[in-house]
This record gives sequence, structure tokens and C-alpha cells, in this order.
Amino acid sequence: MTGRRPPEGYHARTRPSRRCYTARVPDEAPPLDGLIVVDLTRVLAGPYCTRLLADLGARVIKIERAREGDEMRRSPIQLEPGRDDQSSYFSRVNAGKESVAVDLAHPRGREVVLDLARRADVFVENFTPGVVARLGCDHAAVSQVRPDIVYCSISGFGQTGPWRLKPAFAHVVNAISGLMHLEQGDEAAPRASNLQAADVLAGTHAFGLITAALWRRGRTGRGAHLDVSMLEALVAADSLSFGSVLNGGGELGNPRPGMVVHRIGGRYLAMQFMGAPQLWPRLQALMQRSDLGQDPRFATGEARRRNWRALREVITSWLSGFPSVEEALRALGEARIPCAPVLRPAELVAEPHLAARSFFPTVPHPAREGVRVTGSPYHVDGRPVGPRGPAPYRIGEHTRAVLSGLLGYDDRRIADLAAAQAIEAP
Repeated sequence: MTGRRPPEGYHARTRPSRRCYTARVPDEAPPLDGLIVVDLTRVLAGPYCTRLLADLGARVIKIERAREGDEMRRSPIQLEPGRDDQSSYFSRVNAGKESVAVDLAHPRGREVVLDLARRADVFVENFTPGVVARLGCDHAAVSQVRPDIVYCSISGFGQTGPWRLKPAFAHVVNAISGLMHLEQGDEAAPRASNLQAADVLAGTHAFGLITAALWRRGRTGRGAHLDVSMLEALVAADSLSFGSVLNGGGELGNPRPGMVVHRIGGRYLAMQFMGAPQLWPRLQALMQRSDLGQDPRFATGEARRRNWRALREVITSWLSGFPSVEEALRALGEARIPCAPVLRPAELVAEPHLAARSFFPTVPHPAREGVRVTGSPYHVDGRPVGPRGPAPYRIGEHTRAVLSGLLGYDDRRIADLAAAQAIEAP
């Protein structure tokens, strides 16, 4: 970092070829303690990314539209009778953040956001490309006031390319990605998925990319402009088809060879015997069908893939001989064949496993005893990671505290901005 002064409160650690500045924090502090994030995101991909940052100790300042707020406040399920801005959706992905309400169409509102960017380490937005430039908060504008900012743009199709301006929701991205077609299988037509995979995967990739850029900045002093695509995050999650198609092979969608979902009585079980070479011999032994290994239709992995429907019929016929799903799961489990019951969400919530890992923490809410949300999907130093506080109850709930405490605005200036409707400061 030759020629640059380290940030206030930092100290240098000598290394053979460079100097690295790291913040002094207590040993028990969370990994991202002291990091300041300006969060100009809404809906899911961006808020999920910044929720992960907040859970690990970052101070996340969520910029909400004055008077309207994040549109997901009005999604199902509403947590408080008589209000339409308290959805469980919003509470889950925005827990632990502070809300500052700003009218970005107002020049003085944009000045507030740029003042926050001056104090920030990370700036995250997930608008359609071009929108933040019109709002005066794009990377060019933010890096003018904070040259070493880590600026992350999450969008449906990336900041470049012919599709960059297409509107993007998970359902639309799933359709255009090819995965909706692959998942169709034997059904008459493609269908929507309940899993918002494109959003969550893009948010998770952005989270990892941001932390990598911060690591580089700590060694070089250089900021970053990061471009994360929901489409590319979803395609990257495919295990077989794109690797095959890119190299002259075929599409490998549903039905997936080696993956069985079968009904026994009133319940379903799932099992898999491809993906590891020892699983197929184990299943033959359990079924007492060593002859299947000699059948030319099933003798090799490629043959089993080509003749999967015939093999599936053999296996499901065998499974139907069990009196219950529980008995089948017990036999498969003892043979070390991956299997599980097909559970409903309410059944999973009632299971003790995720409770033992504290994955459904409760955060406070002014109108009820608490709101249960999902935690972050990992433990750090043997401890679960979850939100450090509730989602903002009101739009702009923290506007006054942030502008006065972080930016040093006095009461008169805040009142003037509120009177001009550049901010909302309840």
C-alpha cells in the first residue's frame, strides 16, 4: 500500500513482500465485526447476500425507498394484524440490518447515500443494469467518494451482454437457463419451481466474492467492482448437462438415473444409488439380485443410464414389497444406501436435527413474542450463525441514528432533509 495511509484504527503486519492492514478486534468478535455495508438491494438475491454479511458481524445499512420500503415487506405471510408491511419473507432476509429511508430520485437523497458510501467498506445493489447510474449511485459515482470500495452488482443476467436489461425473477431465470426444461422429465409440460435457487445462489456467490475482494483490498488497498449474474449462478449449479452439451454430449435431465422417488403406502421415500461406485453393488446385495450385474442392460454405468426406466421399474417393484416407508428406510440405511423420507416443510421444522443445530432462531418483534427465521447455513468455531437482531420494524427506523451517529448530521440538517422529503426519519 505504498503511498496510501492505512485506515484509522488499523495496524500493519509485516510480510515478506507486502504489508497487510487488519483491524484490531477482540478474539470473540464475529468475523466481519467493524465492516460497514451499504445495502441498496431489495427482494431476495441482494438481501440474502447482505443478510449473510450481517450474520457474520457486518453493520448493514439497508437503504429503503422512502414511504414505500422494500416491496417484500408486503409479501405473505403478514406477522402483525392490521399492517401490510410485516411479512415473514422480509423479516427473514433482512434480520439484523438497519433501515435508512431515502428518496433516491431527490438530489439531496443521493447525497445522503454517497455520504454513507464514504464511510462504507462494501456497497451492494441489485437493480437492472443502468438504474443505479440514473440514480447517481453506480460504481463510478461511489468510487469517486470511496476509491477502495468493494462494490457488488447482482443482476439477472450480468452487467454486459444482449440480455443484460431483461427483467429477472427466479422463475424467469429458471426458464431461460435450460433447467426448467431438464426438470420437466416425463411430465406433459414444464412447471414453476418453489425453490428460488437463482436468487439464493447469486446472493451466496456475491457473499463469497465480496469477502474475497475484501481480502485482496487488505493486502493491496485496491477496491473492486463485482458483477454477479443469477443466470450464471444457476447454470453453474447444474451437475451434468452443461458439461456434457459443451463437449458434444446430450442433455441429461429428468428422470435422473439412479435417483428414485417411490410411494409406499401413503408416504414417499427418495433413494440414490449412482454417484459413488460402491452404491450399485450394495443395492444388488440388499435386493439379493446379483443377476442384475450380469444383465447387459445394467452391467455398466452407461448401460444403466441408457436403460434407466427399465431398471427403475425393477427397483420400485422391489421397494413396493416393504410394508412401510419406515421399513424400507431402515433396510436401505443399514445397507449404507443414501435415502430419506420425502418430508413436508412443517415436518422438517418439527424434526429435532435442525433444532439441535439452532437453525431456526427467533428474533424479536414489537407485536409478537418473536419471529422464527432461518439461520446462516454454517457454524463458526462450533457455534451456529444467525441474525444479531430483528429486521427493521418501520421503514427508515434507523435513519436518524445512522445519519447522526455515523455521518455526524445534526438535528437541524436531518429535519431539513425530512422536510424536503429527501429522507424519511420517523
